Amino acid sequence: MRILLAEDDGRLAEPLVDYLQREQHGVLWLADGRQALEALLDEDYELALLDWMLPGLDGLSVVSELRRHGKTTLVLMLTARDDLGDVVKGLQSGADDYMVKPFRMAELSARIRSLERRGGRGYQPTQLTWGLIVLDPLQGSVMVQEKELALTAKERQLLEWFLRHPARLVNRSQLLDQLWSLDQDAGENTVKTHLNNLRRKLKAAGSDDPIETLHGLGYRLREAAV
Repeated sequence: MRILLAEDDGRLAEPLVDYLQREQHGVLWLADGRQALEALLDEDYELALLDWMLPGLDGLSVVSELRRHGKTTLVLMLTARDDLGDVVKGLQSGADDYMVKPFRMAELSARIRSLERRGGRGYQPTQLTWGLIVLDPLQGSVMVQEKELALTAKERQLLEWFLRHPARLVNRSQLLDQLWSLDQDAGENTVKTHLNNLRRKLKAAGSDDPIETLHGLGYRLREAAV
């Protein structure tokens, strides 16, 4: 994977570059946000690892400008900011994922693999719809019959996964790997509970159940009624 790393702390950047290169990634390291933005606009990188606090231009502004120019490069924010509001702000600006420092290299590698599984899809801010359901990945909102539905983060992630993979059959183990890969306490019953809660909330809001259960095989998105 071709990666741009924007990090002004050499104590973190140097071992990070070494690790990523050992993982067979090509890495360009820049310590200035404005230089990082120029590089991302001028060349094609598959992934940008961006520190939030950068000289020249902060990481949040880099992401916003990147999306404003229509670039779909995957972006993983690396920052010491762990406040929920900051996480939401980072994702709403156009980042695909968010990691709080300090982190383990193995965790970073797992996040990169998860992003790679998107199969080159890149960032997609357009709304996802099914029947009466409208999911906005940029705003992180889910609407049913034009009313916002309160979902947990995992419930929304599950719904988004099915909307993005309408023809794919998936079992609980695969969903666990896709959405809970870093949570060692989670198991297949956790997936079942979140799926049941998601379906119950959607039905209560007036939507048909978008998820079809194929007993012994797994789940897939139903075809929406015309």
